[in-house]
Amino acid sequence: MEEKLKRLAHQIVEKISKEVKKESRNNFYKLGKTVGIGADGSPTSYIDLVAEDVAITILEKSDIKVNLLSEEKGFVDFGGTCVFVLDPVDGTRNAYRGIPFYSVSLAIGTSKISDIEYGIVKNIPTGDVFTAEKHEGAFLNNTRIRVCEMPSAEMLSSISLGKIYTPRAGVLSKKGNVRSFGSASLELCLVAISALDYYFVGKDILRVVDIAAATLIVREAGGVVKTMTGDELDMEFDLVGRTSVLAGCSEALLKDLLPKA
Repeated sequence: MEEKLKRLAHQIVEKISKEVKKESRNNFYKLGKTVGIGADGSPTSYIDLVAEDVAITILEKSDIKVNLLSEEKGFVDFGGTCVFVLDPVDGTRNAYRGIPFYSVSLAIGTSKISDIEYGIVKNIPTGDVFTAEKHEGAFLNNTRIRVCEMPSAEMLSSISLGKIYTPRAGVLSKKGNVRSFGSASLELCLVAISALDYYFVGKDILRVVDIAAATLIVREAGGVVKTMTGDELDMEFDLVGRTSVLAGCSEALLKDLLPKA
């Protein structure tokens, strides 16, 4: 991966983080206000628009030509060959409700998750930065990270419940200890550092912008990311596709967690 692309990606992530923090301080009660409809048909919150506008402004001014796929604007053609797959604020509801667990997520690839070369996920409230480069490993604040070799005896997981409840999620939620944090990119990163033994989203609800960077981070940390069908997770760079996610430290663990035929 060209260093200039990585530098540009980090510039965008850092600027978004700075602007989101500023808005959280100065305009907290505006963060969740609906200001439009995004390219995927879902409502656009004020904080999402502020964050995305940062990326677009930087890319418009950059001498490096990179296209953008983002949550609100969709695909923006800047005449490049690479694509920045961006979720400006992953965990929007957490952000505007005052829950300090949300991120900016950016991946660099060409057409689908399996060809992503570089990924960044920044926990905006804490400042922690997860990165990964294909075949080069995964890092937290520049320190190499690895998934655990074996899940803990008393497993700790993040399982999506509520309106996206599935029967299998219900079964798993009765075992071990369960959390649900509301930011897919950060929850995947918690798997990458073994803070979570696994992450489970049973319905096809997640978009490529939510998980592109974090999927690479988990895999480069030695973990496995699949769908509920047991297939390796892969998605095209668009806002149409939706996927389930099951991520953990090993094939064996995920096989035990998947619904039985």
